[in-house]
Amino acid sequence: MDPNPKKFPILSYVMAKIPSVSRSQSPEFDIEQPPPTVPSTSELEPYFELTERMPHLSDPELLASMRAAVDDVSRTRSVLKTLGECPDHEFVDIARSRLAEIEESLANQLEEVTLSDKDEVEVDKRKKEEEREKQSFKAVISLYEMHQSYEKMLSEAEKRLEKLYEEAKKGGKSVAVDDQGCSSEFPTVEDDVKDEVVAILNDALANDLKRIDLSERRLPFLPEAFGKLRMLVSLKISSNQLQAIPDSIAGLENLEELNASSNLLESLPDSIGLLLKLKTLDVSSNKLTSLPDSICHCRSLVELDVSFNKLTYLPTNIGYELENLKRLSVPLNKLRSLPTSIGEMTSLQFLDAHFNELRNLPPSIGRLSNLEILNLSGNFSDLTSLPYTIGDLTSLKELDVSNNQIHELPATFGRLENLIKLNVDENPLVIPPKEIVNEGIEAVKEFMAKRLLEILLEEEEKSKYPENDQTQGGGGWLSRSTLWLTNAVGGYLGGGGNTNTKINDEPYLNQQL
Repeated sequence: MDPNPKKFPILSYVMAKIPSVSRSQSPEFDIEQPPPTVPSTSELEPYFELTERMPHLSDPELLASMRAAVDDVSRTRSVLKTLGECPDHEFVDIARSRLAEIEESLANQLEEVTLSDKDEVEVDKRKKEEEREKQSFKAVISLYEMHQSYEKMLSEAEKRLEKLYEEAKKGGKSVAVDDQGCSSEFPTVEDDVKDEVVAILNDALANDLKRIDLSERRLPFLPEAFGKLRMLVSLKISSNQLQAIPDSIAGLENLEELNASSNLLESLPDSIGLLLKLKTLDVSSNKLTSLPDSICHCRSLVELDVSFNKLTYLPTNIGYELENLKRLSVPLNKLRSLPTSIGEMTSLQFLDAHFNELRNLPPSIGRLSNLEILNLSGNFSDLTSLPYTIGDLTSLKELDVSNNQIHELPATFGRLENLIKLNVDENPLVIPPKEIVNEGIEAVKEFMAKRLLEILLEEEEKSKYPENDQTQGGGGWLSRSTLWLTNAVGGYLGGGGNTNTKINDEPYLNQQL
């Protein structure tokens, strides 16, 4: 939970000087970025580098002031260390849903007591059980919210320390810094640009324009009046200085394309969920930390690009409602997981999640029957394995899992018969071995198909011994594993998964035996 030295250099330096929160040399959960697998003394390098660039940090008086300025951070950090790491967002959503159900149930119980002669003792007992469950869910939600607040606190603390340092450097003279930690010399929108936007708006209102392009105008805001352009089909407002999109955007009931990339957006309005005809949404290269749950209502979406933001999660139900989505781009974020519901995006053909902090993939990803391109590269020390359901992606043509910590490809990998491009570079891959990988993708698929066959034969051999079968009649887990493996091998080798086909009837298997 120590601040990341690369992201919060001054704060990290100051907190390392506080005895109670000195940096540990052992691996520890980091709220911004998990630590490397093997701690290295090189972690200290940014501190030497920092003091060279900022020599005033050696001033004891300044350091004392900085310690006092981040007292709230150190106290919160200590509390979070005791309470534990941040719960998964999907689990938090489930807790919120369950909490709402319990509260509704408790309200109904009160009605039952007044409207019927039910045993009050039984009702009280059930009420106490639900109250205990309610408190546990509240605790999970509270912990999640504390972690979210802590992340914001780190950013604010870094800005406070920057101000203190600037004052010390200038002999106590304060500098004008806004709430965003930026100099007040922010470029203003020139009058001719304002006039141009007003003219475009008036022209659109008068002539029911369907397309407007306001890209690269240095706009700090979008007028509320844009919500009146009900006939608008395409709106491009990329490469501006927009910090927010007005709620009035809900009035663009015919909008199909919205490009708001390369701005300063920290959030999207909930009203965006009312754009029921929206097909393409590009909000890449902003400062988004989350997407509103209402975005799930944009059921016409075909393309969604939220790359290069600060997203730590995607809405839990995003897959259940965006059934028409074909392209999902979420690279260069801080995602630690993908929601289970992503498996419901049966129209998805393209999924790019490289350069995130993914720790695993939900098994439901195997249901993406139309997925053709999957990029999971650059999750580095976080992604250590792929789910066995990866073999169900029978339409997959390109797979990039380079720069991760994957030791073994799933046994079902050989079923990816349409795969023509594979990148597994920079992984400590043991299965398949490097020499097989170097022979090309067909060699990899053949190797993994043989491996699956070996697993099948091993399971069948074990199932011959009654003492290994856990249930009567041979219906135990070994039999189920054999059945599944038979189907898997049959699917890859053209057997169609026919469970009645014997191994001896399959020429390819005989050849391998």
